[in-house]
Amino acid sequence: MGSSRLCSRSACGQQAIATLTYVYADSTAVLGPLATFAEPHCYDLCAQHAQRLTVPLGWEVLRLALPEQGRLRNDDLYALANAVRENEEQPPVVPANETPTARSAPPAIEPGDTQALTRRHLRVLREGTLEP
Repeated sequence: MGSSRLCSRSACGQQAIATLTYVYADSTAVLGPLATFAEPHCYDLCAQHAQRLTVPLGWEVLRLALPEQGRLRNDDLYALANAVRENEEQPPVVPANETPTARSAPPAIEPGDTQALTRRHLRVLREGTLEP
């Protein structure tokens, strides 16, 4: 399953595999796996441009593990299938019975009872009454 996003570098038509994000406060560039969604302040890079990335003097590059190019290997597919099977075999978790406790609610405000209110931006209406 491939990405439909292309490298952000001009004149590059390769498929993007990594996302570059800058953290200006820390003078750090973070290069990691391709983000799920395209963000306006991030750059998608192909394998070649991700490998050749350089940053300004005094900046640090934080490189996260990038996915290998190509399809998933067989052992990856088997691991995924086994994880799904294990999850299906586990019995569902039943929540513990809790005794409900009584809640105390503030008294309802009757329409027209404005003496106790300091701000009148909300009013309680009874069902069936129309607002004037």
